[in-house]
Amino acid sequence: MHLGNFSVSLAVKDIAVSRAFYEKLGFRVIGGDQAQNWLIMQNETSTIGLFQGMFDKNILTFNPGWDRNANPLADFDDVRELQRTLQARGITPVSAADESSTGPASLMLIDPDGNPILIDQHVPKPKR
Repeated sequence: MHLGNFSVSLAVKDIAVSRAFYEKLGFRVIGGDQAQNWLIMQNETSTIGLFQGMFDKNILTFNPGWDRNANPLADFDDVRELQRTLQARGITPVSAADESSTGPASLMLIDPDGNPILIDQHVPKPKR
């Protein structure tokens, strides 16, 4: 099972303060819009998202179909394929991708300790 690019999405109280803090740790903004209260930041090995007022908890995020720089991959496991595999393994999403859809979709899981896990696909799976 290939979940895709990994990042941690942080629920922050003040995006400007959080941005300044993470820049001091060597992160740089690679995407997002601070005026819309969200930024994507990277350092040499890690990706984080800063999200003000968008959700209550920090979220582990996987992006099927993307490499670390949000470039589309030629081959990947579609979010609906991942969902079917997870369900076959006894994991029920709290929010599921529409099985009849194609292209971008997402699903949300909660781990045994209450941590949200978002599998968020932004690109369509290439046709073979």
